[in-house]
Amino acid sequence: QVQLVESGGGLVEAGGSLRLSCAASGRTDSKYNMGWFRRPPGKEREFVAAISWGGGTTYYSESVKGRFTISRDAAKKNLVYQQMNTLRPEDTAVYYCAEGPLIAGTIRGNFWGQGTQVTVSS
Repeated sequence: QVQLVESGGGLVEAGGSLRLSCAASGRTDSKYNMGWFRRPPGKEREFVAAISWGGGTTYYSESVKGRFTISRDAAKKNLVYQQMNTLRPEDTAVYYCAEGPLIAGTIRGNFWGQGTQVTVSS
């Protein structure tokens, strides 16, 4: 069983930046493939970004490519960040951290965090 805890959400103006963090626990080998999904108001959950446990593979959705960056902490392999720049009102959503296998440009979420709200004002 893997536990995921997100942090870093909040309210920001359009054009601003936020950084989300996700800490994983529960696996002795610390080989966590991790990623982010989001659920905008009134919409379905959608994939945002993912990174392999070694950090060598990353995936992004087209809507965030070039603005968001997913990365792993150099020292703590169970900690993943998502740097979100040039935020837009349409990035407003609850963001969920996920852990699971990387598949065809995305990640299959076997385990999920509780979610963190990101609100971008226009």
